[in-house]
Amino acid sequence: MKPERKSIDEIELLEQMLLVRAYEEMIVESSAAGKVPGTCTSVGQEAAGVGVVSALTADDLILTNHRSAAHLLARGADPGRLLAEVMGRRDGYCQGRSGSLHISVRELGVVLTSTIVGGELSLVTGVALAQKMLVRPGIVACFFGDGAACEGIFHESLNLASVWDLPILYVCENNQWQAFVHRRETMKSDHIAEWAAPYGVDSATVDGNDVAAVRAATLAAAAHVRDSGRPFLLETYTYRSRGHFEPDGQAYVDPAEHAAWLARDPIEACRRRLLGNGRLTPEAAAALQQRVQQRIAAALAFAEASPFPDISEMTRDVYA
Repeated sequence: MKPERKSIDEIELLEQMLLVRAYEEMIVESSAAGKVPGTCTSVGQEAAGVGVVSALTADDLILTNHRSAAHLLARGADPGRLLAEVMGRRDGYCQGRSGSLHISVRELGVVLTSTIVGGELSLVTGVALAQKMLVRPGIVACFFGDGAACEGIFHESLNLASVWDLPILYVCENNQWQAFVHRRETMKSDHIAEWAAPYGVDSATVDGNDVAAVRAATLAAAAHVRDSGRPFLLETYTYRSRGHFEPDGQAYVDPAEHAAWLARDPIEACRRRLLGNGRLTPEAAAALQQRVQQRIAAALAFAEASPFPDISEMTRDVYA
């Protein structure tokens, strides 16, 4: 029996991308105002995260990295509880213990968010092996960047997943930047997908700024994993338009390259397409934006009203 997957319209995908963008812009503003610590954003990569997660089923598990906002929000996480977590408040998903870089949401199948580059790659094989041995439904999606792909754990993980026939959908969000270093300084090839072949793992590269294309590619990749029981590597080719860690003036970025990618902004591309084909009117687009901003305003109010954990809870959940 094929797994159930909620159908989704491209207008809904646009709204999800707008929500991710507005949420991260709120984080940036709050950080600049001293309300929250600095954080790593995924601004410019919204189509990659939303497109992939929209194609997963409720039984699928997710392991992600320090740029996780799109994955969490597209999975259905409440922006108010996410923001409360970032602000260290009790009503956050981890009771204010994780900040923005370690959020996990068990009830949504988000196993972990790892701030260690490539950390999720070292753990996904174990999670997928458990799924296989316990005959649980669902595959395991593992998000990482091109920087993590340049580490040894990427090759160890793919090799082991191939040898053990594990149901893993590897998702490399190739955003061109590895912290403050451009990928051209650390790798000769343009694409990570081609690195899967030596391990007998099938792969594909998709335009990571086209949300509909990412969703379609993910549906095909996930079907391959479900049908074969074997891993697959999907590379979303995109661009991180803000700096590595907020605040970041991006003095190290080539202005011409930055401008070229900004012209390919995934949200604007989706909005133009929907307006162009008559699926969306300017009035409806404005209403969509307003609804998202209202959700973010409500999320901020919720987070700011949430209390800080009591000092007596400091050692709760500490096991060693």
